[in-house]
Amino acid sequence: MTTVAFPDHLTLEWLQGSYASGRVTPAVVMEEIIRRAETDAAMNIWITPPTVEALAPYLEGLAALDPVEAPLWGIPFAVKDNIDVAGLPTTAGCAAFSYRPEEHAAVVERLVNAGAIPIGKTNLDQFATGLVGTRSPYGETHNALRPELISGGSSSGSAVAVARGQAVFSLGTDTAGSGRVPAALNGLVGYKPSVGSWPLQGVVPACASLDCVTVFAHSLGEALLVDHAVRGAHEGDPWSREFTKAEAKRPAKLCLPKESVAFYGPFAAEYEAAWLAALERVKQLNIPIEYVDYELFADAAELLYGGPLVAERWADLGEFIEAHPGAATAVTEQVLRTGALPEYDAASLFRAMHKLQEYKRQAKQLLRDAVLIMPTCGGTWTREQVRAEPYRANSDMGRYTNHCNLLDLCAVAIPSDAAGASLPFGITLFALAENEHLIEAGARAFLQEPARNGADRRADDKITVAVCGLHMRGYPLEKQMLALRARFVREASSAPRYRLVKLPTSPAKPGMIKQAQGGATVALELWEMPLAAFGALTSSIPAPLGIGKVELMDGSEVSGFVCEAYAAEEAEDITAYGGWRNLPQS
Repeated sequence: MTTVAFPDHLTLEWLQGSYASGRVTPAVVMEEIIRRAETDAAMNIWITPPTVEALAPYLEGLAALDPVEAPLWGIPFAVKDNIDVAGLPTTAGCAAFSYRPEEHAAVVERLVNAGAIPIGKTNLDQFATGLVGTRSPYGETHNALRPELISGGSSSGSAVAVARGQAVFSLGTDTAGSGRVPAALNGLVGYKPSVGSWPLQGVVPACASLDCVTVFAHSLGEALLVDHAVRGAHEGDPWSREFTKAEAKRPAKLCLPKESVAFYGPFAAEYEAAWLAALERVKQLNIPIEYVDYELFADAAELLYGGPLVAERWADLGEFIEAHPGAATAVTEQVLRTGALPEYDAASLFRAMHKLQEYKRQAKQLLRDAVLIMPTCGGTWTREQVRAEPYRANSDMGRYTNHCNLLDLCAVAIPSDAAGASLPFGITLFALAENEHLIEAGARAFLQEPARNGADRRADDKITVAVCGLHMRGYPLEKQMLALRARFVREASSAPRYRLVKLPTSPAKPGMIKQAQGGATVALELWEMPLAAFGALTSSIPAPLGIGKVELMDGSEVSGFVCEAYAAEEAEDITAYGGWRNLPQS
């Protein structure tokens, strides 16, 4: 049994720092996660919980990966049980549907290649048909903070696993809000990329043309690191699209609803007060605000489940339901069978598609270079209340989410000031599919707003980093810089105050040690990277290396790679070469 004092919430920064310092190992972390999962077993978070046996191959596989090269080395993540993990059953919340895939889903495969560890399969509203987290034969998933409340769905277990400290991040899916509602109800960030930008290969469809894999995390930075690892078209996925994200940029304007927002549930008054407080924070961002008619988005949302588009769910799952009577829960089957109603014929489907195309045109005009902000949820419910009125509660939870994928928007759900004790509240930022860089910058502006954390920084802040070795262009760790969205700026030289040594590591690395007297100049490269990614870089650097202030030839200082002096005792002095590139190749 370990004596490490684990934080309540596992974060990427804490784990990477702890691995680099030798304070913990991935195996010890997995032991703690298993213990936490067992402690919280009554919360119905998992369908296939983490076990020593299932995790062993991933822990063994870490030995073949360099922690510096693999940006998510040893990072545990949870997987919604409609996304394939090789060797673990995929149930989609229905035992009769269960199968055991031989291959990972594409997103899981990319994360494993980056060093992350899938620890288990999480509970969900059956076949991803709800936004409440109670529609599962594996039990109602409890809210992470107040167990009498709903967790939100359909990605219920994925959100609660992160909020309860059983994973650093988790994968969910989002067709109508399933990757955003649970984030808001459990105090997390829920990042929903543009439809198709993350591959769907290996994901059980809900509405295949609208489905989207998403991520839950404690911070936007963590969510975006996952985005970097999994983004990109997949040759085996007919729905995937290639989106190249631009650098984060503040939107030209923020769109807020002209009408008063309606709230619901037993905490409606508290949610309304939290929304008004969030609006005040939005007004302090120094971004122009335009008040818009929300009716466009409400009308689009109505098309999703109030018309013939629901037939897509039946097209995906109807054959299974017909062949397995009684296999699905009564609520799930009734929801799915609405897609087979006789009035939803081909003509009605095309009428709905034509109407939707007009809504898309209007949304594209309205949101050009802009971000729409709405509450993620207008309220919440107790689990008991949802049992009594399952359809009304579920419909309410989707009021401000359902329009998103229909209109081809990206979205990020972020926490705002709480509505009450252990009662999180959050807002969602929406933008056109090609404008994920706008919601990133807008979210950063809101989360770093001075009244919240005292940091008066722009959302698109960058930091300059001096590198002197394997992170330079053409060397093995350049790809780590690129993965963190760093950009080469120029070549430079240090002030003539440094000693350069070749550390006896594998592979060999340089170490720059500043001298009190004497020393020489060292050839450097200056890179610019997002401030949010800087923490991930620093926490991945193993001792005796670290990040400190590097003095340049012109007398200015930038952050850069430095080395502790003790390392010079067993290292080769290579100062005379003037830089790593000048070292003879062995």
